[in-house]
Amino acid sequence: MNLVLKTAGILLIYSVLFLNAYIMHDSYFALASAFCGITYTLLAGKGNPLCYLIGLLGSAFYIYLAFSNHFWGNLLLYALYFVPMQIIGFFNWNKNLKEDKYEIKKTSLKHSENIVLFSVAFLISSVTVFILAHCGDANPVIDGFTTVFSILGMYLTVRRAIEQWYVWAGVNAMSFIMWIIVALNGAKVYSTVLMWSIYFILAIYFYKKWKEELA
Repeated sequence: MNLVLKTAGILLIYSVLFLNAYIMHDSYFALASAFCGITYTLLAGKGNPLCYLIGLLGSAFYIYLAFSNHFWGNLLLYALYFVPMQIIGFFNWNKNLKEDKYEIKKTSLKHSENIVLFSVAFLISSVTVFILAHCGDANPVIDGFTTVFSILGMYLTVRRAIEQWYVWAGVNAMSFIMWIIVALNGAKVYSTVLMWSIYFILAIYFYKKWKEELA
């Protein structure tokens, strides 16, 4: 019964995604990016290393969207960091699989390490916002914080740490706001808006699932 509900939930997510793209006459790049991104998150939440292969494809579509909408922070983040980190993540996760199934062993960071990582990320975010504001970024505050905390989130993902999920929840919430503004200004990126809202929900869900496994 649990498997049936999960399958139905996944089918519902994809159905809403494609229906939204059809009704709103959305960009094909936005739809492709959202499809790959949601698939990546579902696989990552299950601890399946194949998520990184889907992530590479999704990154290519998202880079185009960031370029088209002048989000230079997000563009550099995906092109120079996410792409190589996804390659590293694929091999690292394959080295840390459970013996009985194709799924990674989850980990958790020490409290002191969490404090250091988040403090450094906040300070770097502040500097990034200042730089992006002087480079003509469309939304320097959100773009700056999502860029830096996405770097932290990806680092934690590669390390198989549960802390990645509340980082992603924050990044996803801010990214949702950023792309809502873009959509309200007339750009056809509705699938991207929907993608970030689904990301947020999945981040909360997988945090709870990983916490149960590590308890």
